[in-house]
Amino acid sequence: MASSMRSLISDHNQYVESFHLFLENSTEHQCMLEFIEKKLPGIISSIGNGKSAINILSVGGGSGEIDLQILSKVQAKHPGVTINNEVIEPSSEQILSYKERVAKTSNLENIKFTWYKETSSEYESRMKEKKEFKKWDFIHMIQMLYYVKDFPATIQYFHSLLEAKAKLLIILVSGTSGWARLWKKYGPRLPLNDLCLYVSSADIKEQLNTIGLKYQDYELPSTMDITNCFIKGNKEGELLLDFLTETCYFSKTAPLDLKNEIMEELKKPECSEEKDGKVFFNNNLSAIVIEP
Repeated sequence: MASSMRSLISDHNQYVESFHLFLENSTEHQCMLEFIEKKLPGIISSIGNGKSAINILSVGGGSGEIDLQILSKVQAKHPGVTINNEVIEPSSEQILSYKERVAKTSNLENIKFTWYKETSSEYESRMKEKKEFKKWDFIHMIQMLYYVKDFPATIQYFHSLLEAKAKLLIILVSGTSGWARLWKKYGPRLPLNDLCLYVSSADIKEQLNTIGLKYQDYELPSTMDITNCFIKGNKEGELLLDFLTETCYFSKTAPLDLKNEIMEELKKPECSEEKDGKVFFNNNLSAIVIEP
């Protein structure tokens, strides 16, 4: 029975649909925007001191929604300075959305955008081949370290590209989130995929401590309304379950014992909170800022 379970990543349309539903039902973007609003200005205050141009690298920039918020903060901190914003993004659809977003946004005159349709490892290989070691004032990797084969090597490579006063920002699920608990407990029983790693901020911090890099971390509280997951036959609930388990059509293809266990787990206080008759999954994120 388990063999009929497929990774959600293997079905692009199903993944995109469940991802959009996740964003609608969670405070994912809101908690990131709050961090960018309140904490980021202090973090980036020294990155471009005395420079006529600031170089920013967005690794896995997606459709640019968060990138443009980050750029507005850099502009506010360093008015009039030219910003070179280069974006690594493997999805041509996302790059198209990003370009459309840029076209509709005002006050971007001093920002030069360049997009590379490739993965972070393809970028690394290309740079090494060209023997090019361009340095950056700010590098950010938001919700993308799940999709690299070797996250410690990826972090070390991009860290090696930081200028003297630069910062490397990583945002991903917190080690205290429901995600981390689900993945630890059920990861081995869910369909494995070469493209997706179950990695949380706890794994990143452990790695940073091992290699001796200095960092600060910030907890970004976030929730996702998963009430519909407990309504039998509810289409939105089934899609959210797909997203939670990274499994395509989880409700229809998972063995009954696994399904029952995960449904029970999702209601536990370590994963979720019940409030006003609704169930809110712990979607906490972590922002980790690494020093050069």
